[in-house]
Amino acid sequence: MGDRLNTIFGWVLFSGVVALGLTSISSRIFHADKPESPENPGFLIVANEDGGEADAGPSLATLLATGDAAKGEAVFAKCMACHTIAQGGADGIGPNLYGVLGKPIGQHEPGFAYSSALSDHGGDWTYENVDHWLTSPRAFADGTKMSFAGLSSAEDRANIMLYMLANGGGPELPTPEAEPLPEGDEAATEGEVEAEEATAEKDGEAEEVATEEPV
Repeated sequence: MGDRLNTIFGWVLFSGVVALGLTSISSRIFHADKPESPENPGFLIVANEDGGEADAGPSLATLLATGDAAKGEAVFAKCMACHTIAQGGADGIGPNLYGVLGKPIGQHEPGFAYSSALSDHGGDWTYENVDHWLTSPRAFADGTKMSFAGLSSAEDRANIMLYMLANGGGPELPTPEAEPLPEGDEAATEGEVEAEEATAEKDGEAEEVATEEPV
């Protein structure tokens, strides 16, 4: 019995020595004790060094002034899985959207179970707020139940607002900003103004001389 135990202990000790030796050898080969970064790391994300923003494009007012409600109807097809827009239409997963423009956020459709993210948001559905909402519902109202990811196209968002305006009305469209004149045109305009002022001054002097001459 004693010889058997000695044999067992001997094998256990031998196994430990072998395991220790293998660990030492593997650490030297694979540098397990000195983690190193790979020469070519994958999925490297390079930040935008210039920090600039992409061209914002035309303003919302300009897009609404030049948009097309018919194109907005085609875009609204993406919304029809959850919403209706006909007057008196039934609520679906989302509320009926007839006449929603200009109404208080999260209170347009009586009896609909809006999320608190919307019902407590405050403000009205202005064109600016609808634009932000359509861009990213979750960014506009964190916690909203609406799972729609949003519309990345500013033109699509403007067109769908025009379609909504045609179905229930809404606030007056914002007036597009006057586009700045190119530098050459601005200089030409200033020259025209100066020329007109000089002509008017000469006409005034001529009229004054004629008045002083005897009849």
